[in-house]
Amino acid sequence: MIKKICFDIDNTICRTPDNNYNKSIPIKKNIFVVNYLYEKGFIIKVFTSRYMGRSNENVKLVKKKYYKKTYNQLKSWNLKFHQLIMGKPSYDLLVDDKSIFYKKNWNKKLLKKLNLK
Repeated sequence: MIKKICFDIDNTICRTPDNNYNKSIPIKKNIFVVNYLYEKGFIIKVFTSRYMGRSNENVKLVKKKYYKKTYNQLKSWNLKFHQLIMGKPSYDLLVDDKSIFYKKNWNKKLLKKLNLK
């Protein structure tokens, strides 16, 4: 049974042009869905790589300098969540068995996506 759901912030909960977090624009329909799930009893975690690339992947620094700013921004959008997790590594592609679009033949699709097959 699914009870915990983790959401990324940028370009999932909001639009963030050019990684300028101060100019992030909330996506209201996505916030509505997250809040609906929260009200239905799901545990909502928000996991972000904000500032990680700029901080040399230093999780402690990111938490210290940017946690409160990010938390306050999410609250200003009226997003309901149980936990904000700073420190997701920066990446260009994620493969995860718990991803909503995960498929067992991910290896073939990845090679094709990267033009290696």
